[in-house]
This record gives sequence, structure tokens and C-alpha cells, in this order.
Amino acid sequence: MTIKIAKSTSNARRQLSFVDTSKLDKTKVKSLLVGKKRSSGRNHAGQIVTYHKGGGAKQLYRIVDFQCNGKLDMTAEVLGIQYDPNRTAFIALIQYEDSEKSYIVAPNGLQKGDKIVCSEKALIKVGNRMRMVNIPASTQIHNIELELGKGGQACRSAGGFATLLGFDDKYVILKMPSGETRKVLAQNYASIGVVSNGDHSNIKTGKAGRVRHKGIKPTVRGKAKNPCDHPHGGGEGATSIGMAYPKTPWGAPALGPRTRNKKKSSSRLILSRRKK
Repeated sequence: MTIKIAKSTSNARRQLSFVDTSKLDKTKVKSLLVGKKRSSGRNHAGQIVTYHKGGGAKQLYRIVDFQCNGKLDMTAEVLGIQYDPNRTAFIALIQYEDSEKSYIVAPNGLQKGDKIVCSEKALIKVGNRMRMVNIPASTQIHNIELELGKGGQACRSAGGFATLLGFDDKYVILKMPSGETRKVLAQNYASIGVVSNGDHSNIKTGKAGRVRHKGIKPTVRGKAKNPCDHPHGGGEGATSIGMAYPKTPWGAPALGPRTRNKKKSSSRLILSRRKK
């Protein structure tokens, strides 16, 4: 999709840009839409556990099938590529041979009328889904299962993909978007191609109101708060944070130190960590 620059009718719109979605399909399937309940970053007791959340435009959640294993070896036709307000990537509305419809994450190059299939072994074609043991090396894949049967968990956002580097016994070696190299079970499923809407990262928000429409409230600096609200808070005037290293509102190390649990079982599958 192309990036369009908004007409500079005011200072707020002078740098604003957006992805052109005029050619996308706008058909709604009511059975695949559900309402969203907003928590605004608060828990069951009404306490704020995630800051700068609240407001925003109302959205209907699209039920996206990240697994696709329920219709193995059944061909599906792409009815259209659609915009999804809940994610950065576009989604594709597909219809199986038994007339059942479903949403999937749309890869680049998938078009209306294309035929795709989820099978243990299929053609290496954009949109097809299969076990990674049957995918050749150097193939770009997305919507990757990290745990067998759990559905796609990795590489689902706009422009995301992993590269299959090779095979090691019952594992495949993947290079993830972060630069991390890791092993994943070869029997897990993955889809062929790169996730759509790669231009999403080039969008310029242009004005604060557009961020508020997404349900994001302004982020307050820790040093501007009171001591009871943040470790950086307190002091007179423009003071420093007053400690050896930055911390989160809950006192954990931030901005640099690694916070991954060293005892995590999947650490043995990571061959090289991502770059900072």
C-alpha cells in the first residue's frame, strides 16, 4: 500500500500521513465480529496497572484464525483484503470449500481470488500454511507457532517475517525480526510470506488527537511525578532521578539491563540473543 500525505489545511495536518486503504474490501461478516470491553489499564479493583491508556474510538474485534488447523487440506478462496483496527497488519477474508468464512493475517502479494491451503505439506506459495519441516531453507515465513497446536504467536505484525536458516535434528533454526536466532520444533506450523502493510512504520501521526483516538493517553515522565508515584519522583525544580540507574514505576531496572528470566525453559533454544 502507498503512503498518502494529508492536505496541509492546518498546522496540525502539515506532516500527517496515512496508508491508502481505498482499495481494500469493506465487507463485514457479523459472525466474525465481537465487541471489545475496555479496561483502560485498570484491574478488577479499579487500580491503574498500565499507565497512559484510556479513551479512543470504539472498535469491533475481528476473530482472526491464527491456527487454521481445523480445515487441513481444504482449499480456501480469498474474498478480499481488509483493514483491521486492532492490529497493524491487514487481514484477509477467506472462504473454505464448505462455505465457512474466516479471517487470517494477510501477507504481501495475497490478492482477491487467490487460492490458499493449510496442509502438512503444500506448495511454497504466499499464503499457504504448512509444517516447517516441509519448508525449504531461506524461505520467509510469518504467523509462526512456538508451541505445537497453540497457533501462530510470532511474526504477526505489519512487515514482520522470520527467515528459516536450516534444520537441526527435530528443530528448525529461525532468524527472528529482532535479530535473535533460535530453535523451534520442526513440526510446528508457519505461513509463507511477509506480513502485509510494511509501510506502517513510515506513517507520521501528525497531531496528538490522532494518538488519543487509538486509546493512548499522554505519557508523564517519572521525574515529574511525586515520590509515592514513581522512583524518579520528588525534588525541587528540574532535579535528576537521584539514583544510580533508571527504574520502572515498580522499581525494576529499566533502559539497558536485561530482564529476561535466566531460568526460563526456552532459553536453551536461543542460539544468539537479539541486538540491543
